[in-house]
Amino acid sequence: MPKALVEVRGVSLLARAVGGLLDSGVVDAVVVAAPQDHYDEFVRVLGSFGDRCEVVRGGPDRTSSVRLALGAIPPGTFDVVLVHDAARAFTPAEVTRAVVAAIGDGAPAAVPVLPVTDTVKVVDAAGMITATQDRSALRAVQTPQGFTDAVLRAAYAVGSDAATDDAGLVERLGERVSTVAGHPDAMKITTSFDLAVAEAVLAAKEEA
Repeated sequence: MPKALVEVRGVSLLARAVGGLLDSGVVDAVVVAAPQDHYDEFVRVLGSFGDRCEVVRGGPDRTSSVRLALGAIPPGTFDVVLVHDAARAFTPAEVTRAVVAAIGDGAPAAVPVLPVTDTVKVVDAAGMITATQDRSALRAVQTPQGFTDAVLRAAYAVGSDAATDDAGLVERLGERVSTVAGHPDAMKITTSFDLAVAEAVLAAKEEA
């Protein structure tokens, strides 16, 4: 099944991600891009959110899916547009609010980040180390990433290549991207180990 439909303590990552956005107090509506062959399942899972959540059919990759979701929103409907990953289902509300506040303060784009704690090496095609990065200047990027409506649409109008994050497309426009403090709870759940950690952390919070 799609990772977004995996459940943590009885609730899917998808429902937790959407609920977290809407509960932040700064998100009015959510558009979810669903895999083509799981569209009906996504609609069923998100039915409890009513008309605050719309599901559209996504594309073959992340970038095309975001483009389709953005296309479901009439230009100028919202001042701020966020792009979020269901895999970061436990992003705290304060992170979402900080991203929106940064756009409200005049930034064309803002992303949550954490300092990189691992040593990062550059290797060549043969697997040999060619350089060691200065990690003091490196940051791991999380979501939601926030943009003014006009800037994100301009980035997608120009960019056609797949990108690992939307801020990368905005950077290609020459726009500056601001950062806000991320949070360890906004970890991306990609492996069974990540899922086990999320289960344990959530259990501890619910029992506290």
